[in-house]
Amino acid sequence: MRVIFMGTPDFSVPVLDVLAASHEVVCVYCQPPRPAGRGKQERPTPVHARALELGLPVRHPAKLRDAAEQEAFAALNADIAVVVAYGLILPQAVLDAPKHGCLNIHASLLPRWRGAAPIHRAIMAGDTETGVCIMQMEAGLDTGPVLLREATPIGDVETTDQLHDRLSLMGARLVLTALDQLPDLRAMPQPEEGVTYAAKIDKAEARVDWTQDAAAVARLIRGLSPFPGAWCETPVGRLKLLGAIAGPGTGAPGAVLDGLTIACGTGAVKITRAQREGKRPMDADELLRGLDWPAGTLLG
Repeated sequence: MRVIFMGTPDFSVPVLDVLAASHEVVCVYCQPPRPAGRGKQERPTPVHARALELGLPVRHPAKLRDAAEQEAFAALNADIAVVVAYGLILPQAVLDAPKHGCLNIHASLLPRWRGAAPIHRAIMAGDTETGVCIMQMEAGLDTGPVLLREATPIGDVETTDQLHDRLSLMGARLVLTALDQLPDLRAMPQPEEGVTYAAKIDKAEARVDWTQDAAAVARLIRGLSPFPGAWCETPVGRLKLLGAIAGPGTGAPGAVLDGLTIACGTGAVKITRAQREGKRPMDADELLRGLDWPAGTLLG
């Protein structure tokens, strides 16, 4: 099939790889390069960089509402567009241009967690299951009918980073199945019940509130790992918390009980991985070699 691929971050790259190996990718759309690093040099997005490695044509318009951009999109004469974490709303003229419309790979079991951050929100909410849906796109936010879905359990200590990688590979595999079976697939409307929205992560959410119960604190830490990273203030500066397990424990909220076990409003969390300012991420045992926190030290 003649495929237009539309994606931007790392999550989208495995999908581009499998499509390029199995179909004719006539163009890749992604977000424009943006300043990054100390020198603030413009850096192409992960999808942009991978498309160049594959020798594929790339377009990165800032918006798709211009008539000229829509005409250029339609002129590609694509059979279908595959969209995954692209980052722009698709106008109706774009949705209608490919012969078979636009398919979206969404990292949740719709209608749960429509929106921008379904992986983070699933972990933060304590969901035990998530998955991937292949959805026929329409004008609403992740409201289209679902062609295929596949579920997977969320591990007890799984982070967003780990679940992200699993769902990315699952989406790549599932969209190939969808393209192969497209004439025979029946699009199922999403149920009206069970709709939730995965709002974009706000950095203001990332500071740990130790008065919460341990399970909620651990979910926050795992759900925001590695980005933007839950954090707290410590005697050695800000500490980014990247892994945690909830368990028993009693003490003032934020008090160090033992090593990196911290008391919460109810119970305690054991920090399994963290990062000091200006340092690389470390597992707890390595991190503790450079810390001297007596029991009772309060973290803010």
